[in-house]
Amino acid sequence: MTCRTMDAESTLGLSSYRSFSAEEIALASHPLGDGLRQLDLSVPDAHCGACISTIERALQKLPYVKHARVNLTARRVTCIYIERLGDAPVDPTGILSTIMGTGHRVHLLTSALASNQPDSLRNQLLLAVGVSGFAAVNIMLLSVSVWSGANAATRDLFHWISAMIAAPALIYGGRFFFQSAWNALKHGRTNMDVPISLAVTLSYAVSLSETIHHGEHAWFDASVSLLFFLLIGRTLDYMMRQKARAAVNSLARLAPRGAPVIAADGSKRHTAIEDIRIGDHVFIGAGERIPVDGVVTAGTGELDLTVVTGESTPVAVANGAEVRSGAMNLMASLTIRATKTAENSLLAEIINLMEAAEGGRARYRRIADRAASLYAPAVHLLALVSFLAWGFLGGDWKHAMLVAVAVLIITCPCALGLAVPVVQVVAAGSLFRRGIIIKDGSALERLAEIDTVVFDKTGTLTMGQPRLVEMVEVGPEEKAIAAGLAEHSRHPLSLALPRSAGGNGQRFDSVVEIPGAGLEVETTAGLYRLGNTGFACLIPPREEKEADGSLCEVVLSRNGIEVARFYFEDTLRPGAAEAIGELSRAGLQTMILSGDRQAVVAATARALHMDRWIAESNPKQKVEECARLSEAGNRVMMVGDGINDAPALAAAHVSMAPATASDIGRQAADLVFLNDRLDAVPEAISLARTATTLIRQNFALAIGYNLLAVPIAIAGHATPLVAAIAMSCSSLIVVTNTLRLNGWRVRLVCEARAADPAPQKEVSIS
Repeated sequence: MTCRTMDAESTLGLSSYRSFSAEEIALASHPLGDGLRQLDLSVPDAHCGACISTIERALQKLPYVKHARVNLTARRVTCIYIERLGDAPVDPTGILSTIMGTGHRVHLLTSALASNQPDSLRNQLLLAVGVSGFAAVNIMLLSVSVWSGANAATRDLFHWISAMIAAPALIYGGRFFFQSAWNALKHGRTNMDVPISLAVTLSYAVSLSETIHHGEHAWFDASVSLLFFLLIGRTLDYMMRQKARAAVNSLARLAPRGAPVIAADGSKRHTAIEDIRIGDHVFIGAGERIPVDGVVTAGTGELDLTVVTGESTPVAVANGAEVRSGAMNLMASLTIRATKTAENSLLAEIINLMEAAEGGRARYRRIADRAASLYAPAVHLLALVSFLAWGFLGGDWKHAMLVAVAVLIITCPCALGLAVPVVQVVAAGSLFRRGIIIKDGSALERLAEIDTVVFDKTGTLTMGQPRLVEMVEVGPEEKAIAAGLAEHSRHPLSLALPRSAGGNGQRFDSVVEIPGAGLEVETTAGLYRLGNTGFACLIPPREEKEADGSLCEVVLSRNGIEVARFYFEDTLRPGAAEAIGELSRAGLQTMILSGDRQAVVAATARALHMDRWIAESNPKQKVEECARLSEAGNRVMMVGDGINDAPALAAAHVSMAPATASDIGRQAADLVFLNDRLDAVPEAISLARTATTLIRQNFALAIGYNLLAVPIAIAGHATPLVAAIAMSCSSLIVVTNTLRLNGWRVRLVCEARAADPAPQKEVSIS
């Protein structure tokens, strides 16, 4: 079976079609496991809440569709469906047919299409704004002469000229609304463009009738001005959404299209990025970007991570270092072993997270979409009642028609439709510029409601990178032996020892690692062991340096006798102290919930001036503690990074994880911050609270406008031109109010930096 659907050219306004077979659609979808697949489609005509609800409801009626979500910003449909229904395989062409049945064009979505196609719709909208604006200005100039008292013959001439100017402008500029309205009516539904199309068409028709009958008044200026303001609003909305996605799209464009892959015989073959597989050795020249996540296997150099994490200082990498896609190789060439495919790399994950955030169905957005879906029928009924009332009671059916047209124009629900999504888009873009990604639009509302923030310790409050702070009875020989042993392990303490101790480690060929204990090697001088006290020392050791055990220790022994002792500490994440202080000043409760030892957690709590902490907690206990806080009436935000934090991240009211978190941790969290600084937490909360306030203000502005304007229109005191100006002003007020979010963020950041201009230093938690 095949499905005839719009191909890529149809997004440019062409009428070409292409048939997709069920096999081709299945190949375009992604397996999710458990018999589920995800299909991503593009719906270029979707532009309002009614479009979203119509498509989602239609897809959810299909028995094999488990989940359907429309991303209005990306104009993307994400559909999760079952591969088999009973014993029969599912035909996925029904998904595309169902979307087309709602009156929307649809085609398969590919990454190349999403990132490389010219922005034709924006150009068409801008051209339509220019045409309608030019027509509106000229008709206004002619109208001034009529208003100034032109005689009958001159007045009729100017009216006819205005009609001839308005007609092509309405056809060309109004096609965006007319096509959408016709598709909706053709499929037995209404949308926000139906009353708009009626208002524009009726005001022109009434004006043309007046001109034919030598009437004194015509409202061609109202028709074209209405269209002009509506096109400005739609263009601004479109450009704002594209601007919010610009940073993400630029990251996608930064990824190279391919890279040289080193074959087994040492030869290089340029391979497309989508064909690079896990385990492939990829050659990265100086000045080139890393195409996929991987591990350095040859070469040393420095990477520019500016576009990936926002880190401005180049980071040195060498053999064994992990690298992320999108980073720029600044110095010598590197060879990396791919650990992820392009579609699972960091850049792809960031894009997917942003798209999930834009498509989130938050509570306020559902309210606005529901109101907008009920709006069109209510507006039509109100206009009809006004028309009949003025016609029967006043007897002037021409005036009744003008009142009905004014009601249609002035009650356009554009402001209400923009109230929520425009805030979500601006907020998501603002947070992304600060290195914070929202995975779900509803997280913004939930984040504004929290009163308690629970932190994991290792990898969240601290960097999870131990640092050598003291060596006891360590000479050059002991240092070289310990560093040489540590090089054979990937344990965090083993990685930190040679890095902190400095110098070259002694070479050993037969080092054995005992999990959970340490390392050992047999030499001519005896058996050397490096690890915890119980493993390394056969003879009881001297007293520990730190009675409270807040430092981690590693012992080097020879033949069971201690010869050296190394003490390590973890360092607080940059901005941790400032973040905790800011949260406390904002009236939020903070606590530590960690699986680490009592002494270490207590030391961290003291360093951060936190009174509440729980140590030695397993994943189940973390979930139970979050549940206990919730039952006590708290709205909990969980900030964690490890696999053991994932259940608590999912159980909390809202959750956040650093980009360095485990894959499971990042997937479980609602927000992800890309840089190392923990002040991303209070920044996100502050912006979420402001965004929620702006959403409520937008609702109030939209509803207040209608409560004020609709009675004036029904009373006959608003001409179509006045109604057009009033309606457009309401949308512009909502957009302008939302744009305050960008300026507020800039001021907040500047004030925070001014209050603490000193650079962040490493802080000991001992």
